[in-house]
Amino acid sequence: MLSVLSLPATRFRIIAVAEALSWLGLLTGMLFKYVVASNEIGVKIFGPIHGALFLIYVLIALSVREPLGWDRRTTIWALVASVPPLGTVVFERWATRKGGMGEPVPELAHD
Repeated sequence: MLSVLSLPATRFRIIAVAEALSWLGLLTGMLFKYVVASNEIGVKIFGPIHGALFLIYVLIALSVREPLGWDRRTTIWALVASVPPLGTVVFERWATRKGGMGEPVPELAHD
């Protein structure tokens, strides 16, 4: 039986969301370190987590390129999306709308 986690789109979605959440954690840690309390525990915790998830995101983006049928331009956008906070989720939503996640494009309801 095929596991849902073995599907390229599912793996990509999970890591895209995890990478975005780790960005939020790191930004919160930086807020506390530099603005609120001069406490760097958040950065010490979320820095390595975000770094690892960033690398995993890049590797997964490259590994799902072929199964999802991404061209070079889409792949580059997937990689660029890893740089700004929450960019990975924005890219995933865009790719889903454009049919780049290996699924039919959802049709908009017309009344």
